[in-house]
Amino acid sequence: MLRRCRAAAAIAAGCAPRSQRGHRGLVMAKSKFEYVRDFEADDTVLPNCWIVVRLDGRNFHRFSEQHEFKKPNDDRALQLMTKCAQTVMQELEDIAIAYGQSDEYSFVFKKKSRWFKRRASKFMTHVVSQFSSSYVFYWKDYFKDQQLLYPPGFDGRIVLYPSNQNLKDYLSWRQADCHINNLYNTVFWMLVQRSGLTPVQAQERLRGTLAGDKNEILFSEFNINYNNEPLMYRKGTVLIWQKVNEVITKKIKLPKEKEEKEVEVTRTRTKVVPLHCDIIGDQFWEEYPEILAEDS
Repeated sequence: MLRRCRAAAAIAAGCAPRSQRGHRGLVMAKSKFEYVRDFEADDTVLPNCWIVVRLDGRNFHRFSEQHEFKKPNDDRALQLMTKCAQTVMQELEDIAIAYGQSDEYSFVFKKKSRWFKRRASKFMTHVVSQFSSSYVFYWKDYFKDQQLLYPPGFDGRIVLYPSNQNLKDYLSWRQADCHINNLYNTVFWMLVQRSGLTPVQAQERLRGTLAGDKNEILFSEFNINYNNEPLMYRKGTVLIWQKVNEVITKKIKLPKEKEEKEVEVTRTRTKVVPLHCDIIGDQFWEEYPEILAEDS
């Protein structure tokens, strides 16, 4: 009786006991302080638009130097970014496709997604927090001999694209940016690492050069055909959902058998699969039409 009286008094004062706080489906206690909720802004995004959450590494130039990333590309860092992005997609299944390069990743939520009532803050904070925590969690799997000196930071932004063509152009823009940056960085670091130029001298050497000029430097001075560089460097990474067959070993007990036997079973699962391919042309979208399907 005394416990019930205390609970009733707490509710009357606007201080519900811990057991009555935060449970969905229960009516929350009213208090004179509840007016502060009126200051919350409505950040619901427009309906029937693709929602793109793009995150970027914060001060990653400094982060990569202090953690001794290989230049111009570090496979460990790129694969870790992809692992984190896969984790995000597996946790937030309304993501139709993702694209990443360097220290950035873009996540595309379906046009009809009703996830968290389409609140922009929920989209952004969930993606960035899941990605950041995954980066720390999986670091040791990719940088076995390199200690994580301090937590990395990522910032995010949200952009809406009303049409399929808008979305395709956005992803094309990011892939074109990947090519431009990687070509420059490849030449730049060859000049520094193999020609002995200082970073300032390398910048001056490349000032005003076009793509053809950079390709010529790579081929004539370093015998490198840029078109033969790994696709992951030149095209970035595309993440899509695909059905794949997995063979697993399962123990079963056969009729008239006393002991269990191990047998191989094939199961079909939908997984997040990384691709390194061109997404600027039409071929990719013709091959995977389900990405843009209205009922996907």
